[in-house]
Amino acid sequence: MHSHHARPPVHRVVVPFDPAAPPPELVPVVPAGVRERWGAPDRSTHSPVIVAVTDGASGAWTGAALVTSRPGSAYAKIVDAVGDASSAVAAAVALAEERGLSQVKWEGWTVSPRQAGALGFTPLESPRGQVDDPGQPSSGHVRWLVDSEVAEPPYYRQTTNFTCGAVTALTAGVRAGALSAGSLDRAAELALWREATNFPACEPVGLGLAVHRARPDATVTVRLDTDAPVLLDSYSGDEREWRAVLQRGSRADAARAGLPVDPRRLSPEELRATVTGGGQVLLLLSLATMQGFDVPHWVLCHGAVPGAVVVEDPWTNAATGDTWVDAHLLPVPDASLDAMSTMGPDGYRGAVALGHATGPGT
Repeated sequence: MHSHHARPPVHRVVVPFDPAAPPPELVPVVPAGVRERWGAPDRSTHSPVIVAVTDGASGAWTGAALVTSRPGSAYAKIVDAVGDASSAVAAAVALAEERGLSQVKWEGWTVSPRQAGALGFTPLESPRGQVDDPGQPSSGHVRWLVDSEVAEPPYYRQTTNFTCGAVTALTAGVRAGALSAGSLDRAAELALWREATNFPACEPVGLGLAVHRARPDATVTVRLDTDAPVLLDSYSGDEREWRAVLQRGSRADAARAGLPVDPRRLSPEELRATVTGGGQVLLLLSLATMQGFDVPHWVLCHGAVPGAVVVEDPWTNAATGDTWVDAHLLPVPDASLDAMSTMGPDGYRGAVALGHATGPGT
């Protein structure tokens, strides 16, 4: 034996998790309270699987982990690991590596930072703002499976359904050192939204203008490859028309303020070059893939690893077991992000690039 841990070879079992019919082998391994938490939300859209390890001799399960992930992403999330947790986690990490994923996260329901650290995980900074939600773990951990130099911004969840643009812009400001992390709060979120909104959404030019006004020293470029008003697909008649008037006004204001609105489509290569060059991109995408509803949504792209861009998503869906641990330092494969950020019937792309000029001479 070259290992001083003499234990029988570990056998791995991977089975889909259906809370209505859990595998019978699971019952002796998982405490009732943990099993209840696993089954409380409808995790079915997050491809939930049980990764179990068995004792080679009897075939009995000795440890198990519930592993889920958002569709269209490049990570796996361990909700809990129970029983022989270290073997179950090792099996879950091996599975993620076989799938070519960028990272494994671990919600902190039943694991201490010390236990997670012993298995190669780093603590995530706890979120700002409201986190006293019983469906949200107070802590989380991450283990990158690829080379990552991605700095961790603070996580703040939007407090309304329409302030995603404001939250991504504020988070970018904190990450750039222009705002203090303590300034991420509801008052700041709503104030920036009010400055940027096109009722109730923030369109790219209005959002870029609000950032430009709030941070005059930042390099801000709006990228929008359409002249038509955007984000108005759900409105018609007068409801559509007055919002279109506001968007034309935003364009006129941008011209007066010297804010560049670049009509070239932002390519995945340019997006990656911006974030690897120290810039950040507020990117408009649809939540159809990740959450199952086709609504426009802003995320912050702030880092890149091989094959994926790392984003902060200010929205989480408690109904599916989605938490801040999913939405924070979220790796999205380049091709997925390209598809998600192709918007509307015309397939336009809207973005606000910060702090790294693109174009001739850079």
